[in-house]
Amino acid sequence: VQLQASGGGLVQAGESLRLSCAISGRTFSRETVGWFRQPPGKEREFVAAIFRSAGNKYYADAVKGRFTISRNGAENTMYLQMNSLKPEDTAVYYCASGVGLILSSIRTPAQYGYWGQGTQVTVSS
Repeated sequence: VQLQASGGGLVQAGESLRLSCAISGRTFSRETVGWFRQPPGKEREFVAAIFRSAGNKYYADAVKGRFTISRNGAENTMYLQMNSLKPEDTAVYYCASGVGLILSSIRTPAQYGYWGQGTQVTVSS
């Protein structure tokens, strides 16, 4: 499985961005896909995920109501729509894929076996 993230950029607070993640290679019925971010000087943190093929979506409290994760019908591209961006959303954003995750583990980066290269999002105040 290969993942390619894109769509980052420099925006002002209150504006929107949409990140994309192209997924290629084998996909699995038990696959969970998600977005993580790593702010400057901090550890990688969970942003959002779509749990397995059931499609249930989960969000970090910090982005709930502002960010929306989605996956297209062909299941080969994942998106993160980010609205009402804040300076604290500044980070490198990564897409990830994991097989066989249980629900309690979807917020843990180490549980994901495949990662995209990251895309920088900078929000100015």
